[in-house]
Amino acid sequence: MDSRYLRPRCSFESPVQQSVLLRSIRSALRGSNLGRDRQHTVFYDASPEAETEDGVEELQWDQERVVLCAGGVIQKQWSFSHEGQPVQWACNGWLQQAGAVPTSRSSGHYTNDTHSGLSREHERDSRTRAIFGPFERAAQERRREVEPETRVRATFVFLRSVGWIYLRNGVEYTFSLPFIVRKAWPLYPHGVIIQRVLEPTEVQEAELTGDDTLPTIFSLISPLAEATVVDHAANIVGGFHSVPLSLVHDDDSSGQVSEPLSAGEVIIWVSHQGHGEDSDILVTVHPERRRLSVWRYAYMKLGDIPFSQAQSRFRKKRASMAAGAPDNQRQTVIGSEGFMWRPQPPSEDHPLETFPVQYGRHHPPMVSVPSMSSMATGTSRTQLSLLDEQRYPLRRDRLSADINRMVLGGRTEPDVSPGLADYTRMRSTHWITRLYSMELTENESTDWPKITISTFDQRFDGQVDRALLGVCRPASETVTILSVTKSSDKTLQVTPIGEHPAVSVASMRIMRSNVEDLLVAEPNGALTILTHGLRTYNASTVGITGPMEVDGSNTPMLSNRVVGLRDPIRSAVTIELLDGNTSRASIDFTPKDLLTKQCLEVLAVTLPADWSFGLQVTFTDAWRSRRLSCDPETEFECFKSALLTILEIEPYPTERTRTSDPWERLACSASFGRLEDDLVLSGLQLPQRSSPKPVPIRKRPHALLAPVLNALHMLGEDLRLMIHRHDEVYQWTDYWKRFCPNVTSGWVHHSSFVDDRLPVWPPDMTAMFYGRINNPDWRLPWYDIQKLSPHFKLSPGYAYGKLEPLAYTRQLTPIYRCLADKTVEDSRKRAENAMHLMVTHRIGPAFLNALPLGLAAPLREAARTCQLAPGQDWPTAAYEFVGRNDLAEGTNVIPSELNTNGYRPVKEFLCQSNPQRPSIRSLVYYAASAAAGEVGASSGVELNIEDFTRIRFGQDKRLDEVARMLRSSEVPIVRMIERAELSEHDQAKEQQNHVLRIAERTLALPLGRAMFTFGSVPTVTREAYAIPRIEFSIHLQPQNVTIAPEPNKIPLDSLNWGDFHNGVAAALRISPSSTIIESSWIKFNRPSELTPEHAGFLYGLGLTGHLREMLTWHTFGYLTPKHDLTSIGILLGLSAANVGSGNKHVTKLLAVHTPALLPTPTIDLNVPLITQAAGLVGLGLLYMGSKNRRMAEVCLKQISRNDLTQPDLSNDHREAYAMAAALAFGMVTLGEGSVVPVPADEALVSELRILIHGEAPSHMRSRRTRAAFDINLTSPAATIALGLMYLRTESQEVADILTIPDTIMALNRIPPSLLLLRMLSRNLILWNRITATREWIDAQLPPYIVKALDERGQEKTIDDAIDLAFYNIIAGCCFAIALKYAGTAREEPYLLLINYYDTFSRMAYTNGPAYDHKIKRHAIRDGLNLISISLNIVMAGTGEINCLRRLRYSYGMYNQAMRYGTHMATHMSLGLLFLGGGRYTLGCSNAAIACLVAAFFPRFAPVSSDNKPYLQALRHLWVLAVEPRCLIARDVDTKEIVYLPVKIKVKEGPDVEMAQLISPTLIPDFDKVLSIRVDTPRYWPFYLDLANVRRHKDSLLRSQTIYVKRRTAFLSYLEDPKGSRSLLVRSGSSSGDAATLDFPRLTDTKAHPAGDLSQFISSFSIDPFFLAFADHFCRDGFETDSEHLFNAYCRASLLDSILQDKPQTLQSHLLLYRYRVMKPSSRYFHLRLQDLRFSADFYSKVYDRRFSGRSENNPRPPLIRDGTLSGTLYALDQQLEAVRTDPTFLTALAAYARGESIPTAVVDVVGGSAIAWYLLRNNVPVSTLLGVLQGLAQRAHAACIGLPPPEGSGGDAAALERGVREVLHATGTQMTTTLGSGWAMRSLDEILHVWRSAYNHTSFKNGSKI
Repeated sequence: MDSRYLRPRCSFESPVQQSVLLRSIRSALRGSNLGRDRQHTVFYDASPEAETEDGVEELQWDQERVVLCAGGVIQKQWSFSHEGQPVQWACNGWLQQAGAVPTSRSSGHYTNDTHSGLSREHERDSRTRAIFGPFERAAQERRREVEPETRVRATFVFLRSVGWIYLRNGVEYTFSLPFIVRKAWPLYPHGVIIQRVLEPTEVQEAELTGDDTLPTIFSLISPLAEATVVDHAANIVGGFHSVPLSLVHDDDSSGQVSEPLSAGEVIIWVSHQGHGEDSDILVTVHPERRRLSVWRYAYMKLGDIPFSQAQSRFRKKRASMAAGAPDNQRQTVIGSEGFMWRPQPPSEDHPLETFPVQYGRHHPPMVSVPSMSSMATGTSRTQLSLLDEQRYPLRRDRLSADINRMVLGGRTEPDVSPGLADYTRMRSTHWITRLYSMELTENESTDWPKITISTFDQRFDGQVDRALLGVCRPASETVTILSVTKSSDKTLQVTPIGEHPAVSVASMRIMRSNVEDLLVAEPNGALTILTHGLRTYNASTVGITGPMEVDGSNTPMLSNRVVGLRDPIRSAVTIELLDGNTSRASIDFTPKDLLTKQCLEVLAVTLPADWSFGLQVTFTDAWRSRRLSCDPETEFECFKSALLTILEIEPYPTERTRTSDPWERLACSASFGRLEDDLVLSGLQLPQRSSPKPVPIRKRPHALLAPVLNALHMLGEDLRLMIHRHDEVYQWTDYWKRFCPNVTSGWVHHSSFVDDRLPVWPPDMTAMFYGRINNPDWRLPWYDIQKLSPHFKLSPGYAYGKLEPLAYTRQLTPIYRCLADKTVEDSRKRAENAMHLMVTHRIGPAFLNALPLGLAAPLREAARTCQLAPGQDWPTAAYEFVGRNDLAEGTNVIPSELNTNGYRPVKEFLCQSNPQRPSIRSLVYYAASAAAGEVGASSGVELNIEDFTRIRFGQDKRLDEVARMLRSSEVPIVRMIERAELSEHDQAKEQQNHVLRIAERTLALPLGRAMFTFGSVPTVTREAYAIPRIEFSIHLQPQNVTIAPEPNKIPLDSLNWGDFHNGVAAALRISPSSTIIESSWIKFNRPSELTPEHAGFLYGLGLTGHLREMLTWHTFGYLTPKHDLTSIGILLGLSAANVGSGNKHVTKLLAVHTPALLPTPTIDLNVPLITQAAGLVGLGLLYMGSKNRRMAEVCLKQISRNDLTQPDLSNDHREAYAMAAALAFGMVTLGEGSVVPVPADEALVSELRILIHGEAPSHMRSRRTRAAFDINLTSPAATIALGLMYLRTESQEVADILTIPDTIMALNRIPPSLLLLRMLSRNLILWNRITATREWIDAQLPPYIVKALDERGQEKTIDDAIDLAFYNIIAGCCFAIALKYAGTAREEPYLLLINYYDTFSRMAYTNGPAYDHKIKRHAIRDGLNLISISLNIVMAGTGEINCLRRLRYSYGMYNQAMRYGTHMATHMSLGLLFLGGGRYTLGCSNAAIACLVAAFFPRFAPVSSDNKPYLQALRHLWVLAVEPRCLIARDVDTKEIVYLPVKIKVKEGPDVEMAQLISPTLIPDFDKVLSIRVDTPRYWPFYLDLANVRRHKDSLLRSQTIYVKRRTAFLSYLEDPKGSRSLLVRSGSSSGDAATLDFPRLTDTKAHPAGDLSQFISSFSIDPFFLAFADHFCRDGFETDSEHLFNAYCRASLLDSILQDKPQTLQSHLLLYRYRVMKPSSRYFHLRLQDLRFSADFYSKVYDRRFSGRSENNPRPPLIRDGTLSGTLYALDQQLEAVRTDPTFLTALAAYARGESIPTAVVDVVGGSAIAWYLLRNNVPVSTLLGVLQGLAQRAHAACIGLPPPEGSGGDAAALERGVREVLHATGTQMTTTLGSGWAMRSLDEILHVWRSAYNHTSFKNGSKI
């Protein structure tokens, strides 16, 4: 900023002098209420979690209104004028919101957990977990999941007796206050600390009674709990340095008793861990004692408080005071053991301890006191009128009573003294301990409200972590500085360290961005900054060009003295002036340029404190003289000037450009460097840029120059940027000259002033990283910022604390440390460790792209290794980092996502912001419907899942055919044979017969349609939900007439039940995962009068779980009218929605409709028997699998209900009632029958045996009198009940109860249909013995039946009873097989059942006039219906074509007299076959089996209204057995469903089988699936281990989707079924492309088999990067040879990247091509050359050994071929050859090799870039080292040439030269930190040649020879 201004703000304080006019204007602007009230303003720093951009909040309030502002904009506003109470105080803070159960509702919902009476599923044993399937168990777990706790920003408002909390997420809380709040402050980590008003009368009363004053300081952490007293501890230990918090209480034995917080203490300041502070400090003042105290506070959860310490001093004093109390009171206090300090485990999360019973009668539990929790969310403001009696000023007695209620947990009796209240019983959450006290003068204690406190300079000072605390006392015009230190004993210590004159202080970020300084207003009005400890800096306008302005005028600020500073936030503060005006000012001297800031930070950890402060001050003064310009170059120039000043370095003289030509002046601008490398401007003649001339060094450098050089060098290594003015850095000029040769002219020679503390060659971080991964045993230490200063024996000041200035080096060092870890031998494990570290540090692709190619190469290779072999338990971020978005998508599961969202259409994935945006197809359909006048009409068979069905069933029309058959809203077309012999009347009668027969079929359509369209509507709108109508008219062909049924021809009951089923079907279309369904939506769709259709709709919502959202009072509105069907729908729906939960609220609802649950079962409730039956089934659903003894006995008794023995008009549905009771009993005891005899179960079995057979066993007849009952009612019901109770128990003893008669005589005594039920129940018990074979079925037939059937084959007559028994037994066996293999689609049961289906079909359609033939045909038809359902239970959801053909034939058989039950079975079979459009199937859990038995119970009604034998509403219980087990695969990029071969490992008993399927496909039960593997060349492979990795199974349970990533060289199976269109086939061999990458050359692109890549690539990838690259660089149309060469290179790069699926290398190939054509004169050429050398050495020398996986026998190719890098380096070396032979260059090289200065004229001719290029490419040692090596070589040669071996060479000069050469090469390489190639041998030979020439020349002058 150019300057800092004090911006005026409207003060909320009353000004000192105001005119009448001004007061009138302000009163009018503020309003009458605001004008008379004192207003407050407080600023808060809410960063980094604030919602606002700057994180600064402003809270303003008066007596009636609170306003929250951010950035000067009003965010929220609250008015409390209606409360009748003034606002006492308001503050902002944080509130901890406890995790909520996702399904938890208020008490008005049926899912409120407080109503649950059963233990949860996870609390049962492993065997009972099979009661529910994996999907239902997962749903129950999700309903139990607790969200993590979150901190939410909140505004706290305190009135006189009521408090409000407003969260930023919109939630509001209100609570009562038993006292008046004086002030409140936010606490860390959440909550507020409150100090109440201490009334004088309260103090006087305490003095008179001798009792202590009640506490005044409380903390509030939750709106659902009372405010708790802030308790005192002797000391607080830990809380920092990874030491947990702990409390130390007073120790009587040691005599150390600290003084606690008294009521006279007044809080004046509280810290809350804002920016730059981490200590929890609280400052109080005791005006009467004239003492200021500093406290530490700590938050501890209730369970973590160490109650086992010594007693509190308060507690002992209270106990001793009780001696003077009356006897009864003394007994209460002293005689109670509960009064002693004995910690009790908290019974609930409540801040008050539960008193023991022995405490006494005077303190009963709090039962009538209004608490905060009683006024939590949900309490409306109108309800607060109940608190009016509390809205008056509190008297002493009332305050005491309220606090006693809070303390004692109850109301005190009138005769109990308030002094007996023991508030230490309250379990505190915040504790304090006194750290320091200081005495105040009389004036200071009187003027205590003006004392200001600020904490500043909190950092590590080199020895300890400490913070400074400024206590400013305006009365004495002094600020005392206290040091708050984290001592070695893990406690805080406070010591005074100094004073400074001040009238006000404020801590702000002024000089440093991460550490706050103290702004001091001195008594003379000047502003001073205490920074870098207690060092001062003048913050006034001195030295700033232009005065700081106030109120927009040019009046200097010093003309009006500063008297106060308040509300400091970051760099802003409110300044109060002497005249009463206030202004908001910003004082910010922190550098904005990143490079400047890093330089200051790195020098702060290097230089001593005084020098670091001097540098900061010098820089700030220089920057302020430039008006705080935000130009980065200006800031760095100021830093450069400051650095040269403190180091006493004379700056280089610069030649000022005197030309007026703008083009020439361009050479002096910062843009000139960027223009030099611009290819577009390469043809222009740029102006000459003058370089600074080196100045000869005349004096010894400053002592601090070496550490400064070391620090700045490390920063330069971190940024790889040139260090400005590095010519003054004498010793390392050669190093940086190689990277940045054009910074200065000439070649600076090394200085004669050598600092021994610096090495000859500086540390090269690039070479260090390379050396570590190349040789893990390398001894060179890793980077450590703490080692910058100790080497120079300096003690740094740590002005910025433990801030890490070298960000890139700090991030890369641990990653390379993982890659070089020699303790990990597996290369994949090393790569995985490095990858996890990068993910932890949030290093992503953007960071890798910013790294040089060489440094990024090991990191990319590590990510590539992890990409090819990903782990199974990685976090989502790890998969995203390595490019496995398919695995990341599978793990990134939204917790609230239900189990059907995987079947959403593609547009919902791609357009998540507006997924309901209509498509063109839907708009066309809507227009056509509007034109036909059918807007809003629904046929009820729309699936709206074309994306899924297109892949699931291909292009055939089977779904359309099923939709046509199940559609009931359109007039069906029926072909009727014309009979000319019939009269017109007879024809009309025949037509009506057709109408009635089709009507029977139409009434059964909704049951099948409900299955077919289940879950097809993912979400609903806010509009009324449309239910399709049922059309009973038919259109006859060829008559071409439409016939409607005659009035009253169809019974009303039949229509009602048809509408009921239609409503159920409409509701089941709504997906269970829809989240819009709520009670208000259900209420909105309620018709004015209850209808059967809406009753079924409610039932359907309950089956899908949506009825859980219904509020209680809405339920009463449905049940009150006594509408039978509505009552049935509500009772069954609520029970199904809460299946297995035992919800007590629903139980009560069922009880009022089920007399059996009432204390007097004989009471007449005026509830129809059919409704009672529904209530019983609802009871079974609600307590399914619970084995609740009470419910089981109730249901068992209802099977043989006494008043249902004899049939009459009132109990027509007695058979249905008995069956309902049996099903309810079976569900409650589902699979819980004990195999080992248990008396309780034996009693139940004995009762069931009697109900089945009609008599008791002989050994029990004398002990039991059998009640009268109708065995024809009880036997079928008890049979089913026994089978469900002992489901899967394999109890042979119980199964023998259900025997088949072994003689024909006995067979004739029981109904044939009972044989079916016995066979079914018997096999339910012997579950594991069921096999899908004909042999097993034959084994179930009694021998005499088998014998009779064989005799019939010999044309012998058999008894009809045998035929009927055979048909029923076969049907029962088929049904048992179907239940065991439900939804498996296995071949064995399919072939067996379809064979029996064909057999029964042939027999069912035979005609016979005899009565016995009709009986048999009826039994065959019932058997066929059950076998049809059984077949499609096995094939549920498959859409198998053979089953469809048979059902389609059966559907068309309407000409015969087919019953309603037959149509129902056919339609339900159709629905099962295409369950949910092919997305769902059926489960095999115990609950699923029970529901399937109830839904497909073999009682097929003749008409739709017949509920006498069986309750038709139970036909929809199949919903509870449905599981979405259709596995689909989605392309993670396009989100389209694709075909995918998968290998599924399934466990069947002890065997493990492998199945190969193609998704979308139905998969086996999730509990049996062990793993799913994707192993196809077209997609990236992965492995889902469902058995061992919980996350994999949870992901599939939630979405049933596996996301796959297609390899870019292949097309999907839909586009290329045979694989003939893959890129490998169409592009031909890629060897030519690889050669093009290594050595680019012109080729004939027309001959490329891929043709035009810009269009060819679009078929294989939708990556916009690939497409844009192909479109711009790979299309034809280039003209010049260089363009054609670049085009060929781009084609080869693109094909290489796509063929190997490595898009990350495309940019690398372009960069390598840029390296090839880059000019050596470019400013970044040498940096790029070093990068290229790193890459080439890594891939040629390191990759194969350490990264390729070859050591684990699993090699993989690298991302970039070694030949490509070598070819690029070779191309540059060819250009270097021309430089090597230049005579001028040889002259410069000779001077350099001899350690001499290179003449400036020579450098100007050959160029510094060429010299640097040569030195860098060949790793030539530094010139100083070459001079030393030359002397050593000459002396060694002279000494060894004449000596005999082994001391010398014995005259062999050639051998001696070879030895010297090897020693020189090894020594030069070792003494220079280089890459893997070391000092080039050719360069060594050239240096030796120079040395020889110089030596020969010297010898020639001296007249001697070498």
